[in-house]
Amino acid sequence: MPVIRASDIGNYLYCRRAWWYRRQGYGSANQAELAAGTELHARHGRQVIVSGLLRLLGWLLFLAALVVGIFILIQNL
Repeated sequence: MPVIRASDIGNYLYCRRAWWYRRQGYGSANQAELAAGTELHARHGRQVIVSGLLRLLGWLLFLAALVVGIFILIQNL
């Protein structure tokens, strides 16, 4: 009995004919578009990682400023 993957179900629901062609071993004629989409997703993934790192950096800088501010207040008392 063949294994049915979640991606197979998604492909079938999106386009039954494309799913059937893929199962028969036919490749897609849209290789340039597929490569462009893969690159777009990779670029987006890098942007998500960078934004997460920048957010972390922002929080660290905020906490450092808070600690310095508290230290200055304590010194002035």
